[in-house]
Amino acid sequence: MKLQEGYMPFLDYRTYYRIVGESRGGKAPLLLLHGGPGSTHNYFEVLDCLADEDRAIISYDQLGCGNSFIEGHPELWTARTWLDELAALRAHLGLERVHLLGQSWGGMMIIAYLCDDKPTGVASAIISSGHPSSSLWASEQHRMIRRMSEREQAAIARAEASGDFREPEYLAANEHFMELNCCDSHYGEDAPECLRREKKHGDESYLYGWGPNEYVPSGSLKDFEYIERLPEIDTPTLIVSGTDDLCTPLVAKTMADGIPGSRWELFQGCRHMCFAEDTERYCKMLSAWLAEHD
Repeated sequence: MKLQEGYMPFLDYRTYYRIVGESRGGKAPLLLLHGGPGSTHNYFEVLDCLADEDRAIISYDQLGCGNSFIEGHPELWTARTWLDELAALRAHLGLERVHLLGQSWGGMMIIAYLCDDKPTGVASAIISSGHPSSSLWASEQHRMIRRMSEREQAAIARAEASGDFREPEYLAANEHFMELNCCDSHYGEDAPECLRREKKHGDESYLYGWGPNEYVPSGSLKDFEYIERLPEIDTPTLIVSGTDDLCTPLVAKTMADGIPGSRWELFQGCRHMCFAEDTERYCKMLSAWLAEHD
């Protein structure tokens, strides 16, 4: 399978990209927008198999993480920086017609991109465990926290009240929260290599872009509120979430209800990374969706 890696100049830095396969027969490439901010492209490599279907699969590390890592520039970590980077990458790679898949923060990017930038050439959008509203997201995370032990709830509450997110009890409680609803911090030897691979996480871009954890949006995205604008999206849209996801059924349904003609696929037993926890079903679903909207 053909693999191409490269770098695109962006601002005073450079953005790493990875292309698997080639698009033939009128099939539009699939461009993947990772989560975080700051999570890297790595986990998306479980979708490389889709390149066997004569479709280029393109991922990249957004500025601030992975092979595009920089730090010491908190002023950069805004939606505008990453949306401009997305537009620049499409132009750099000549992606006049493309499918977009965004996971978590990447799903937020798609919503803002379609509503604010009104791009041309987007054949379809797949919002995988994303959200349209930081306030709704925070509310749902706090609802799930109330299902944890009283001791864990107290540790999280203390950290939120003091603003000190270094206390050992808080760190343990937050790690447990993420294991329940997001992903395991350590994958076993049987997991795909891309999930086990050490990566350069964008801690600064996450902190200044989002916040100290999933339930305290305090960074530049704290006012990300697009529920009322979802009807503006006229791109065919697939929404994907898991039953045990940070993207709760309420969050997913809010997007499904708001985006005209959208479709929602709910994955039983999956957390925040459905494509990693039920890869076979995810790829089968995605393959059919892409073919339908080429």
